[in-house]
Amino acid sequence: MKWIKELYHRLIHEEEGATATEYAVMLVLIIVVALGAITLLGEQVEEGFQTVADAIENANAGGGGGS
Repeated sequence: MKWIKELYHRLIHEEEGATATEYAVMLVLIIVVALGAITLLGEQVEEGFQTVADAIENANAGGGGGS
């Protein structure tokens, strides 16, 4: 139990502990923003890919050339 107190004391009072905590908070924020962007843009990107896939399929179905 004493080692937990010492660890807590080091994290609170040492500069390195504060820096590690700041990096952890920044990492969490970056992940949250990235997931939000993926969620919001994911459907639009999927629709774009589907449009391209449909265009390719229609070009192939129309006998669009070849040898």
